[in-house]
Amino acid sequence: MQIDAHQHFWNPARGDYFWMPKDDPVLARPYAPADLAPVLAGEGIDGTVLVQAAATVDETEYMLGLADATEFVKGVVGWVDFERPSDRETLRRLANHPKFKGIRPMIQDIPDDDWMLREDVQWGFRAVADLGLTFDALGFPRHLANFLTILKRHPDMRVVVDHCMKPQIRAHSAASFAHWAEGMARIAGETGSYCKFSALITEAEPGWTVEELRPYADHVIAVFGAERVMWGSDWPVCRLRAEYGAWRRAAQDLTAHLPEAARARIFGGTAAEFYGL
Repeated sequence: MQIDAHQHFWNPARGDYFWMPKDDPVLARPYAPADLAPVLAGEGIDGTVLVQAAATVDETEYMLGLADATEFVKGVVGWVDFERPSDRETLRRLANHPKFKGIRPMIQDIPDDDWMLREDVQWGFRAVADLGLTFDALGFPRHLANFLTILKRHPDMRVVVDHCMKPQIRAHSAASFAHWAEGMARIAGETGSYCKFSALITEAEPGWTVEELRPYADHVIAVFGAERVMWGSDWPVCRLRAEYGAWRRAAQDLTAHLPEAARARIFGGTAAEFYGL
């Protein structure tokens, strides 16, 4: 199977996409299954993982409704409020849905970088592990050390690092690359986490090239191994830099040197295994 491990649908009229610029010509419009279906067919994609884009339980219910009506959506990654211990029961209820796979707190948008270390939110990490769910780790390179702490604190939690932890490719320097690379290598080497090979183009400048992305892709694949790397489109956010097919072709170029079995893992097998699709 060819799997897109990370895509979104949304309708800004729902009113809970607080991160979204209201006048952005690419983002501030509805995106629905009918918009993505012909793209997937053209690219030979068999299924997707639909990931939350709003920090509300309503968003999760909305996505599960779309998933129920959309055959190609094989799994949903939702959201619950880690600051509300009563949401443990919400998480337990959601876990009964056959397409509900895990959760993603929007840690990149939380002002306090140490939020994930707070004692009052640890129940959420424990609940994810106890219920056999997955955890999408969304952050920036400045969060790497704290994520390593959390992942080692909760070793039974199945984790995937979103978007290669968003290396700042547009502001590339030897120092920034070294900080990111070391942090990713430690997460890969000291935990059982997986990594999403996604969103590199949106961390680059417009006019990006495959060669600009190559050191980042090579490092992720080297430290995690193809068996723990999964490709994702991050559609429609990827449209800020390129259409779906252009990013997929770039990802294929970046992995063309790998054995066929490794490419099969990155473009399908790893996601199917991790999310239990």
